[in-house]
Amino acid sequence: MLCAVIQNVVIDTNVLVSALIQRSYPYRIVYEQFLGNAFQLCVSEKLLAEYYQVLARPKFSRFPDFFLRAESLLAQVESRAVRYTPSLELRIITDADDNMILELADECAADFIVTGNINDFTFSEYKQTKILTPKEFWEMLNQR
Repeated sequence: MLCAVIQNVVIDTNVLVSALIQRSYPYRIVYEQFLGNAFQLCVSEKLLAEYYQVLARPKFSRFPDFFLRAESLLAQVESRAVRYTPSLELRIITDADDNMILELADECAADFIVTGNINDFTFSEYKQTKILTPKEFWEMLNQR
């Protein structure tokens, strides 16, 4: 069962892409947990811009109804997520987009970052934020 405390979560763009392509852990996290209000999604303007940019890439046209589903999901993110403006600029990870995720996590005091990017996120915590793969996050949510 889920804990009654709503937790702040930052979802990396790769998790949204995966949720739109296949029905695995990212799908369950986004469509069952986020849309079911099991946690509070935290975003920044930079992260939202990345969501829009990545989800509009032509390479995803090979997946049936990808753009239609992406548009619907982004509308849900826009209406349900809480926006933050990070004041800290970090240079911990070589990829600037990944630093953007850490900056947001710092600003919103995120409980979790959910990412499939284990190449750049080689550490399991940043300050108070645990960094989990979609599978780890799903399993943690369902142990409660």
